[in-house]
This record gives sequence, structure tokens and C-alpha cells, in this order.
Amino acid sequence: MRFIATADWQLGMAARFLDDAARTRYQQARLDAVARIGEVTRDEQAAFVVVGGDVFESNQLHRSVLLRAFEALRAIPVPVLLVPGNHDPLDASSIYTDPTFIKGCPDHVVVARSTACLEIVPGVEVVPVPWVTKRPTSDRVAETLTGLPVAPQGVHRVLVCHGAVSSLNPDRTSASVIDEGAVSAALADGRIHFAVVGDRHSTTQVMPRMWYPGTPEVTDRLETDPGNVLLVDPVKGDVEPCHVGTWSFRVLEQELTSGGDVETLLDRLRALPGKDRTAVWLVLRGTLSVADAARLHDGLDDLGALFARLGAWERHQALAVLPDDHDFADLDLSGFAAAAVAELVQQSGSDEVARDALGLLHRLTRSVR
Repeated sequence: MRFIATADWQLGMAARFLDDAARTRYQQARLDAVARIGEVTRDEQAAFVVVGGDVFESNQLHRSVLLRAFEALRAIPVPVLLVPGNHDPLDASSIYTDPTFIKGCPDHVVVARSTACLEIVPGVEVVPVPWVTKRPTSDRVAETLTGLPVAPQGVHRVLVCHGAVSSLNPDRTSASVIDEGAVSAALADGRIHFAVVGDRHSTTQVMPRMWYPGTPEVTDRLETDPGNVLLVDPVKGDVEPCHVGTWSFRVLEQELTSGGDVETLLDRLRALPGKDRTAVWLVLRGTLSVADAARLHDGLDDLGALFARLGAWERHQALAVLPDDHDFADLDLSGFAAAAVAELVQQSGSDEVARDALGLLHRLTRSVR
């Protein structure tokens, strides 16, 4: 018997770093990932699905997000347990008490509303730890495990929770951090047999039989190995990541000192697959002439129409544009025009507006030839 472990769907994610068209595709992709989980359950004959928190981006979403989520959930042919996380806690404004949710939620989908053990399928109990507030004041996982008896003979227990574990949280003094020692002890004495944790969007093994599945569709450029769900055998403890994501967030770094370097960068971008599902943050360093910078600008402008997002990661940029002797030598300027260009060239070392003006002048003069 195997099950699917997943988390951090964050349906309805705003994705403000994308333009309107790309954002619509991205939001649909997150719903499509849920439907692909259904395909994995059929292909692998998984018995049920658990979602370790942050099913929704927030408790305040348009009803259309819920209705589309229900449609995606109907593609999963086995029982599904939703465990609220910090984005969608069971507080006074909970999305799980919204009339649209209550009325439209498919019958095979269950929301964990307490820490009581739930028998999802015969022989398997799930110990859920839902968030009831965005700011917990204690480690509710440790508290739940403390009062939990050893699992009955022949019953396998799966803990499903959400939050940062102590070894991966920079703020280990936070009261809500999950104590790995408490989980390890419960695994050792048979109170639980596997632990699924949501919150970390990168697929990560915390310890044997304790995993973060990660988000099924990438959410951040710094995530490592996102886009997976886990196929878990709670008896053997075997875990197999299954990739369901279709989007890619990339950081491309390039040193630029010549026109050849610019072409190398543009070729790297041209070679990327699935451009309409790829967001790219560029980290560019070096020094370019005005002519080479104009070529870079034009090339990125053309490619930008193909990508979901293509632009600089501003706080990591270290690219200077300095005019050389050849940039404007063939313009045949005289009088006021020549003096204006000379002044812009002189100011360009420290004035970004002057550099932009020279770049625009270079592109304009080349476009009319």
C-alpha cells in the first residue's frame, strides 16, 4: 500500500512578478499540477493523498479559485486529506468554513479540523496537525505526539504537519518550530511510522521517514528540486519523488565584456525549452560598450516576448556601460549635436541617464540605416 504526499499547492498565488498573461498561465498550471497528482495516483495505484498545508494561498480568495480547485480535486480518484497551514489556517476567517467551500468541496476530500487520528483507508491512520492561527505560540506537533499512544498492531500511522523543523529554521528560538527530536522519538517507538511536513518548497529529506514533499509547481527562483510529489510506502519507508511540475524559475549569471559574450548569453536563452513556462532572472556583470549594450537590450527585448518573465535581478546587477571610441565615430555629427554627444559620453561614467540616452541614440541611428 502506497500513498501520495504533497504540500504547498498555494492555489490562487498572486505571482506579481509575472505580467497578466503569464500570471494567468501560471495560476492554471498550479491547478493542472493537482490534476496530474490524480494521474500519478492512478498510474502508481496509490491509496490516498495527503496535503501538508498551504493548499490555498490565503483565506481571502475569489470563489472562482475554489470552484476551479474543486474541479482539479475531482481528477484525483482516491481520498484526499487537506491539512491547513500558515497560509490557510483554521482561524475565524478560514477558507474551509466559507459557504462556497462547504457547499462545493468534493465528497472524497476531507479537511483536518483537529489533531484527532483519521482512518483514511483501512489499516492507515493519519495524525494531522492543522494550523489554527497564523502565529502559533507553541510546537503543536510535539504536543500532539506527546499524548499519542503507540499505533495498534497492523495499523500504520502517518503524521501530516506544516512548519519549519529545527535543523532547517534560521530562527530556532521560534516557539512554533517543529522539534525533530520529538518526531524521531515517535518514529522510534511506533507512535507514527512516517512524517510528512509542508512549508519548505524544495523536496527535502529531514531524516529517514520524515520528508518535505515540496511544492508541486515552483514558486521561487531559489528553490532546489521543486515540482515534485512523493510516492510513499509507510510500511517499508520507501520514498520516490514523482515530478509533476511544468514551470521553471531560473537565475542565469553571465560575465559580459564583449559582443561575443552578449551573443553567448542570448544563445543560452534561445536554447531554453518551454519559454512560455520559464521565468528568468539575469545576474549580469562586467563592462560593455554602448554598441554591445544596445545589442544586449535589443536581444533581450525580442526574447522577452517569448518568456513568462525575462529581466534583471536588480540587486545583484554589476554591469557597466561605457562608450568607446568606435560607438559614435561614424555618425558624422558636427556643431551642437557633436557637442551634445561628447557631453553625454563625458557624463556616462557616473550618470545612468546619460548612458541610457547614448544607448537610445545608438539604437536609433542604427535603425534608420
